[in-house]
Amino acid sequence: MLILLPPSEGKADAGTGRRLDLAKLSLPELNPVREEVLAALMALSSGADEAAALDALGLSAGQRGELARNARLDRAATAPAGQVYTGVLYEALDLATLPAPALRAARRSVLISSGLWGAVRLADRIPPYRCPIGARLPQVGALSTYWRRALAPAMDAAGGDGLVLDLRSGAYAATWTPRGERAGRTVTVRVLHERETDGRVTRTVVSHFNKATKGRLVRDLLLAGARPRTATGLVTALRDLKYTVEEQPVTPGRPRQLDVVVTAL
Repeated sequence: MLILLPPSEGKADAGTGRRLDLAKLSLPELNPVREEVLAALMALSSGADEAAALDALGLSAGQRGELARNARLDRAATAPAGQVYTGVLYEALDLATLPAPALRAARRSVLISSGLWGAVRLADRIPPYRCPIGARLPQVGALSTYWRRALAPAMDAAGGDGLVLDLRSGAYAATWTPRGERAGRTVTVRVLHERETDGRVTRTVVSHFNKATKGRLVRDLLLAGARPRTATGLVTALRDLKYTVEEQPVTPGRPRQLDVVVTAL
């Protein structure tokens, strides 16, 4: 099973090891595009028009230090991607406390989407950076469009003939859309919060806290050693782990959607 995760805006303050070496990243076929995006990001971040750079990257004036960090990414210290990303999802996944078998499975199966790198595995060494998928870079343009052309062959190859559990957020999901038979082997998850108010049960789509639920879900699958090869097998595995899962109607040529219903966030 291939598990696709979004990155996080929250990142480690600094790397701890050697400088970036694109040749050592997973999915090396993406390196030509990585080089172009990296060069464009560094040029934007080091340019004279600070206001334009902040706007392009969705940063406030108080975050101008992110520009200085971006400007020296090619010589910055790196850390494993699983340590660089520090947001809610990764806090819930809590890689540092996974037993060795589960951690090995995570390193094999998880791919993290990125506006800068396209996609990386947990053990790939990258420097902390700031480059959301919604950014527009000089000579590159809209990153979501730029990556869409490059990612399809690499992601198709990474998915192989197995199940794909796609937990990416909308903007990152737009960079690669499974097609045809592969779509039928892809599952997306929506998190719903169920609660009772004045005797009336309501469900709402969870936004921020859906990341925590997805992090826990992946962690539980890894700890259980679950390796489902079909959407039905994934539903069974999640229910065995005591998740409340509801299947949505199947649309031919589209990924399967599961609703995970939670009563606590």
